[in-house]
Amino acid sequence: MTRRVVVTGMGALSPIGADWPAVSTRLREGRSGVQVVEDLADFEGMDTRLGALVEGFETPAHYPRKKTRSMGRVSLLATRATEVALQDAGLLEDPVLGSDRMGISYGSTSGSPPAMMVYAKQLYAEGTLKGIHATDYVQFMSHTVPANLAQFFGVRGRMIPTASACTAGSQGIGYGHEAIVSGKQDVMISGGAEEFHPIDAAVFDVMYATSTRNDAPETTPRPFDVDRDGLVVGEGAATLVLEELDHAKARGAQIYAEILGFATNCDGKHITSPDEEGMARVMREALADSGLKPEDIDYVNAHGTSTEVGDIAESRATESVLGNTVPLSSLKSFLGHTLGACGALEAWLSIEMLRESWFAPTLNLEKVDPRCGELDYIRGKGRTLEAEVVMSNNFAFGGVNTSLIIRRWPG
Repeated sequence: MTRRVVVTGMGALSPIGADWPAVSTRLREGRSGVQVVEDLADFEGMDTRLGALVEGFETPAHYPRKKTRSMGRVSLLATRATEVALQDAGLLEDPVLGSDRMGISYGSTSGSPPAMMVYAKQLYAEGTLKGIHATDYVQFMSHTVPANLAQFFGVRGRMIPTASACTAGSQGIGYGHEAIVSGKQDVMISGGAEEFHPIDAAVFDVMYATSTRNDAPETTPRPFDVDRDGLVVGEGAATLVLEELDHAKARGAQIYAEILGFATNCDGKHITSPDEEGMARVMREALADSGLKPEDIDYVNAHGTSTEVGDIAESRATESVLGNTVPLSSLKSFLGHTLGACGALEAWLSIEMLRESWFAPTLNLEKVDPRCGELDYIRGKGRTLEAEVVMSNNFAFGGVNTSLIIRRWPG
């Protein structure tokens, strides 16, 4: 019998908030989390001054220093989002938390950049090991987030790190789904996180891919718009507690949604340039995994980075698979591009929008780039939809593609 996977807990920290009612209000009011980050002006040659930050976050007072000293900001954001999700799922005191039947599938683009800088500065600039602490490496190792989550919450099942840049969060959810479907685990902590740092802005700035609307942060990013000028880097974390359906029912858990399908592949063509064919192929594979047809998809949460090549390739791929009548929008217009967190944040928001039967628009989308086709882009004030199934797509450097298919849970 096929094992079904449901979402029983959710927690998030985003540039537009952590509590869904407050986030929903900001989405409806068209207020993004993009702001001017003055520190970016300190770097010669940095054109962008924009970022989307999680404001006001501090390490919770009840977190033991012994457990947080190995954490950079990215792990702390993930830990708080996961704590909220586990509380929401009613699992913080459940015996499954420390059993072999519960695991972690979680990602980030990398570890914490400030810890990387300690090594770089002391070794190469100062020529000494003085000033380097034993925990610095643990803070920036590629699997720092799931490793820290495991030790903080005492998780003993399988650990699946997903350090795949902009698909880290969606792969975190997808691989968590697969671990449960395969029967290897009953519950998975799944998601992605990212912390804002100038190095992330610089990565895209040197590629001329960042927005430079520094005097008007409220007007950018502009996915699919003819006047877009690049992305805005953001930060955040989102955790979904995934659970096998019978396991969830047996303990009387609240169920938010069902993960129907997941697919991931790679283009095998170019390290940074998106490939339309690979994008289309991953959507078809996700449909096949879910047993659905293209016409069953009621809404698409687009990756929508606000870069020219990305927007065009994604739009064409989406139209080739789903046609041009399915409603579509990009939440990066509100959140910025949260890199390793984006797939998880967007899945969380897709589930909440499903539950509310209202879907956010692509902010700042005033005139669609003709090269992006004639898709049904949601614009303006958003749209009320009696949707049952959403597809959430993400794409990353290295030609990594992901597609998640999520269904509203009845009632």
